[in-house]
Amino acid sequence: MMRKMGDRLISQKADAMLPQEELAARISHALPRDGVMEIQPGLHLGRFSQAIGPVYASLPPSFCVIAQGAKDILVGTNSFRYDSGHYLITTLELPLAGTVVEASPECPYLSLRLVLDSAVVSSIMVEAGDIRPGAEGVTAVGVSPLDTDLLDASLRLVRLAAVPDQYRVVAPLVTREIVYRLLIGPQGSRLRHLAKFGGQGHRIARAIQTIRENFDKPLRIEDIARLLHMSVSGFHAHFKAVTAMSPLQFQKQLRLQEARRLMLSEHLDAGQAGYRVGYEDPSQFNREYKRQFGEPPSRDVGRLLSLSELSV
Repeated sequence: MMRKMGDRLISQKADAMLPQEELAARISHALPRDGVMEIQPGLHLGRFSQAIGPVYASLPPSFCVIAQGAKDILVGTNSFRYDSGHYLITTLELPLAGTVVEASPECPYLSLRLVLDSAVVSSIMVEAGDIRPGAEGVTAVGVSPLDTDLLDASLRLVRLAAVPDQYRVVAPLVTREIVYRLLIGPQGSRLRHLAKFGGQGHRIARAIQTIRENFDKPLRIEDIARLLHMSVSGFHAHFKAVTAMSPLQFQKQLRLQEARRLMLSEHLDAGQAGYRVGYEDPSQFNREYKRQFGEPPSRDVGRLLSLSELSV
C-alpha cells in the first residue's frame, strides 16, 4: 500500500520534475535500501549511499544508465567513467570491475541496467534493413552521451516496472525502441556484435562462449582459432581488440572470479577453490589472486565476509 502511494505521489509531481529527476526519484522509491535488485526480468536497479568497489563481475550484454552519481568501469586495460549524462553498453559477457565513485546518503548513486537480447537486436536490424556486422576492432564496452530520447525511454521503462500487468505487455515495445535508438546512435557498430550475421565480432562471441564453458581446462588457442576458421595471430589480435584482454588474460579473470565465488558461497579454502577452477600450483593461484584482488585469498575473503555480516 505504501509503495503504491509513493508511486502515485511521484506521478503527481512528475510534471514539475526534469526527466533525470523523475528517473532518480522512481529508482530511489523502488529501491529504498542499498543494493541491486532485478525488479522485472532483465531490468536491474542499483542504489549505493557511499562510494564502493571495485566490485568484480561478469555482466551479460547490457544497456546501463546512471540517474544519479558516477561509476568507473575497468575492462582489461581499458577504463571508462560514466555518470548521469552518459550511458554505457557492453555487448559481450566480459569480466569487469566496477567502482561507484560518486555517492552519499543525501545523494545516493542510482542506476538501471537493461539486459540486451541478441535475438531482439538481430530482429530490429532486419526490420530496419541494416544487417551489417559489427565494425572490426571495436571493443565490446563503450560510453556515449545520454540523449533525451534514450533517457525518455529509460524513464518509461522504470515507470512501467511499477505496474506488472502493463510491464508484460508494453515493456517489450519500449525495449525494442531502446535497442533501435542504440543501433542508430554512436554505439551502433558496437551493438552489432550481438547480431547473428557473421563478422569477426560474432566469431569472438563464439570464442568467449567456448572459453567460458571450459575455463577450468587448459586453453588451446590453436583449437579455438581452427574452430572459428581464423589464423592464430588473427584470432589473438581480434580477441584483444574486442575484449581489451588476451584469451589467456580473459580465462584467468574468469578463473579468479569463480574461485572467489566458491570461497565466499561454498566456503572452500584457497587450495580447493584454486584446484576447482584449474590451478594445479597453489602458489601460482595465490600470486595471481593477490594481483587481481589486491590481497591474498584468505584475507580478501575474510574481509568480504566481515563486510557482509556488518551489512545484515
